[in-house]
Amino acid sequence: MRSCALIGLISDTHGLIRPEALKALRGSDLIIHCGDVGDPVVLDVLETLAPVRAIRGNNDRGPWANRLPPQDLVEVGGHAILVLHDLAELDRDTDAAGLTALAFGHSHKPVIEKRGGVLFINPGSAGPRRFRLPVTVATLALGSGRRCEAKIVRLTISK
Repeated sequence: MRSCALIGLISDTHGLIRPEALKALRGSDLIIHCGDVGDPVVLDVLETLAPVRAIRGNNDRGPWANRLPPQDLVEVGGHAILVLHDLAELDRDTDAAGLTALAFGHSHKPVIEKRGGVLFINPGSAGPRRFRLPVTVATLALGSGRRCEAKIVRLTISK
């Protein structure tokens, strides 16, 4: 699919920015962090690759984190992407809202699934390995109309 924008998705870094995650997100037009950033330095480093939109996760605390919204509606080239940390906090009908995609984190489990006309994407966790889950990020290619395609990128790490 020929895309008009490539969005990098990352979540649950918990203060750790892996070189493998940076490599996987290089070339993104925009990076969305789905919460549990852990340290504002993570956002600063991501900003060296592309503009960043980030939301506050349940573990993000302090003055720097209070500046992050709990949810965000990101509009790119006619596409609307709702970003929230915990999917349990979803408070709207995604189809009625006209969303192309919903990006979330919290569970550390990478997920891509279509629900109605909306693509739900959890990029998984790019931070410290937990629960024997893979360390991952995701990409979202936005095309014309409401066409989009997501991909989970499993990071090869030494630990």
